[in-house]
Amino acid sequence: MSEYPYADAAESIANATAIIITAGAGMGVDSGLPDFRGDQGFWKAYPMYERLGLSFVQAANPEHFERDPLFGWGFYGHRTNLYRSTIPHKGFNLLRNWIERYQLDHFVVTSNVDGQFQKSGFGEDRILEIHGSIHHLQCTVPCNRNIWPNQEEIPIDESTMRAELAPKCPNCKRVARPNILMFGDYSWLHQRTAAQEDNFDAFLQQNQNGQMVIVEMGAGSAIPTIRNLSERLGRQQQTKVLRINPREPQVCAPHLSFPCGAVSALQEIDKLLNK
Repeated sequence: MSEYPYADAAESIANATAIIITAGAGMGVDSGLPDFRGDQGFWKAYPMYERLGLSFVQAANPEHFERDPLFGWGFYGHRTNLYRSTIPHKGFNLLRNWIERYQLDHFVVTSNVDGQFQKSGFGEDRILEIHGSIHHLQCTVPCNRNIWPNQEEIPIDESTMRAELAPKCPNCKRVARPNILMFGDYSWLHQRTAAQEDNFDAFLQQNQNGQMVIVEMGAGSAIPTIRNLSERLGRQQQTKVLRINPREPQVCAPHLSFPCGAVSALQEIDKLLNK
């Protein structure tokens, strides 16, 4: 394997003053989490929805919590249980080691709702979850603006993808839902994410004159929010984007492209950092 572009990436990290880690759904693949890319990817992970003729967009819809809460919680309860049991892959630790070794100011921006960055030891005040988190709940109505930790145990009948119970709002006793921005959402409470955005803005302000490296992993173009953020930040001076993606790695120079999974690319960079 040629050292380029890995050597260039290693040099950028070693010389940086701050790092931004941007991550999409592909970040979780090396941890064994499903890739919902396209209907076929979703149905491979959840064959029951293929039999029902439901796409990911249709399954991840807030209307289910009103019309049929046990069906709505079948999908999100299953994902809650999956994310709780998943062990973050070794790439998370490699990133944390670089932060510590090079004393990098850092921030994570992710479209994932799985909480894997927190689980791997990144600080809550250093993470922006742009679509919210499955590990927090809110009222479906909502009757108020409260957001609370998801500590519910939600058994799922995987033959029907229905939950055996639906969490309730402690205030009005109606159905609760995950504090996640869903498709066609009209009642997502965004203040938790807004507070994270404020933290990120403060981080950017503090590091505006520094040398920045952006490590983007598993961010596709179907919902390009993360890719667009990386590219926008990459237009600033003294900023290098490392785009890691096995399917859509393309990025304009002087940024670097890695057509592989997160763990593979991070390990190759780490080898050079340890030379």
